[in-house]
Amino acid sequence: MFLVVYDIASDKLRTKFSKFLTKYGRRLQFSVFEIANSPRVLENIRTEIKASFEKKFSQGDSVLIMNVPDNAVIDRFGYAVNEETDLLFF
Repeated sequence: MFLVVYDIASDKLRTKFSKFLTKYGRRLQFSVFEIANSPRVLENIRTEIKASFEKKFSQGDSVLIMNVPDNAVIDRFGYAVNEETDLLFF
């Protein structure tokens, strides 16, 4: 998996960017998305950021894409603890 973490000052651009990321993964926190590890998906995201968003970023805006290895140890606390397992009720 990889994480996309962003800090975008403009409310309008930040909302558009988060909606764009929703197509590819799930939101973990307000400005953090978890996305399945796929070279094609990653390339699509990079291409779209460069084509549609990068020119609109201000000097203080930033987007980080971080690869998280499958064997990474992730400690979860608070609400995030519930996200480790999906509960199904019938």
